[in-house]
Amino acid sequence: MLESMGSLTGSPWIYAMVALSVLLDVFLPVLPSGVLVIAAATAAAAGSATGRVPHDVPDILGLTLCAALASVLGDLVAYRLAWRGGERLANTIARSRRLTAAQERLGATLARGGGALVVLARFAPAGRSVVSLGAGAAHRRARDFLPWSALAGLAWAAYSVALGYFGGQWLGATWLATGVSVAALCAAGAGAGYVVRRPVKVS
Repeated sequence: MLESMGSLTGSPWIYAMVALSVLLDVFLPVLPSGVLVIAAATAAAAGSATGRVPHDVPDILGLTLCAALASVLGDLVAYRLAWRGGERLANTIARSRRLTAAQERLGATLARGGGALVVLARFAPAGRSVVSLGAGAAHRRARDFLPWSALAGLAWAAYSVALGYFGGQWLGATWLATGVSVAALCAAGAGAGYVVRRPVKVS
């Protein structure tokens, strides 16, 4: 199993694969970027535990920074595209109750100087897309959005890598370890999605 996992994640190109997948999943949320990050971290854990493939596994810190930077860059691209999208994107958002509610909630959160919603949405299915595009379409200031985007990207990357790494340490480089870690990531996403979708209470 270690050799099989290493064949997928042992190449230096793993960083490029992770970066591209994470960057693009803001536009294509179906991309398995989280699974790829976890699989690479699982292989890294197995390599550090056995010492058998020390040069054929990703570096944990490098993997985390790669995923985090790609996440922020993807958010920024989506934000800028939505900013310049004009009336077409605004009309698309207006036709969707979910997007409209998310945009209003995001605006209220950023206006209060908070950004917990941005961080939570990074874990929720398609939440990153809704938040990044919504912030750009609403012309929210970059200085209000991007720092929270950076924190969200780092939190997501660190959590995903930690899941894969510790899963690999405890269960070895097996598909079971990867599956358990992915399930934990999905559980976090489900919880974040529930919180993000809760209606705003007006006092």
